[in-house]
Amino acid sequence: MVSVTRAARCTPGAVLGVLADGWTYSSWVVGTARIRAVDTAWPEPGARILHSVGLWPALLDDETVVRGWDPERSIELQARGWPVGEARVLIEVKPDPAGSGCRIRVTEDADKGPGKAVSRPVRSAMIAPRNVETLRRLIFLAERLAPEQRSR
Repeated sequence: MVSVTRAARCTPGAVLGVLADGWTYSSWVVGTARIRAVDTAWPEPGARILHSVGLWPALLDDETVVRGWDPERSIELQARGWPVGEARVLIEVKPDPAGSGCRIRVTEDADKGPGKAVSRPVRSAMIAPRNVETLRRLIFLAERLAPEQRSR
């Protein structure tokens, strides 16, 4: 598993609000080009986002499924990206002990398919930088959408 953690200047609720809106997925998940559909039950377990990955015109249609949702703390996803395979992704949000915002951790690893056959150090070298950027984008959205940030 590869974990990346970063602080944000917004409430955990602001981050979880972005995660709860499936239509924002392509704005913060690196590699996702577009959203084709979001189940109305998103982010409840079993709900899906149909998305495309890659760069136009070489787009592949796939999906991400919610495996777990705690509206106070986290979301767990099964992200498909065939032909590479599938990954299990856990995004956890906790209040900052100093009260200045929150901390977000993304933990991911290959779960199924050819990507799982890649050695752990190589997988980590590919996943970590991608998730650093994913977190940067997620935080940007959460801080911009948070009521306490709108007046700035």
